[in-house]
Amino acid sequence: MKTIVVCSGGLDSVSLAHKMAAEEQLIGLVSFDYGQRHRKELDFAGKCAARLAVPHHIIDIAAIGGHLSGSALTDNVEVPDGHYAEETMKATVVPNRNAIMLTIAFGLAAAQKADAVAVAVHGGDHFIYPDCRPGFIDAFQRMQNEALDGYASVRLLAPYVEVSKAAIVIDGEKHGTPFAETWSCYKGGKLHCGRCGTCVERREAFHLAGVPDPTEYEDRDFWKAAVSQYSAAEVR
Repeated sequence: MKTIVVCSGGLDSVSLAHKMAAEEQLIGLVSFDYGQRHRKELDFAGKCAARLAVPHHIIDIAAIGGHLSGSALTDNVEVPDGHYAEETMKATVVPNRNAIMLTIAFGLAAAQKADAVAVAVHGGDHFIYPDCRPGFIDAFQRMQNEALDGYASVRLLAPYVEVSKAAIVIDGEKHGTPFAETWSCYKGGKLHCGRCGTCVERREAFHLAGVPDPTEYEDRDFWKAAVSQYSAAEVR
């Protein structure tokens, strides 16, 4: 299938891009500038597109993101430290973010005669992000079937929606993902902070997957205390 990947530049979406390049006909990456404080992730999406020799579409929706106030990613709100399962992590929710981005991505896919849009939502996102859950994925596909009826048929691929981030690391390694060329940290500093939810999740995923983590963290060991109260199992 001719496939467009929604790619933030993070570990999950870059791994997905490499997977689609291996398993489908990857025809492009689409990224979104929504005014996120960690906008540097887009540079890593660009590197991925260049590496896979496909076009990289950056869609500027910063004006929309500016109205989605109250999130630590788009507003003057401190990014919390800790595990994704903690209540404080709700501060990183950007309302309807995936619904907005996927709607645009589907329009792009229809215009370019693509067969599918792939998105890297995964099981670890289910704690706090409602637009990363299987119910949302299924409902969005039904909505797009109606929205494009008679014009185009575009599938929504979400191969990671039921799996852990550790499983993504294993899949990424299988497809040659250069993990050091991905960006996860919500704080957008010089290095990954090692303390925000996405850094903790990233660090834990490599540990559970049994794959060496090439990431440089400001605090490499914080994740141990952050995950200590939550159960997890090694993937291998």
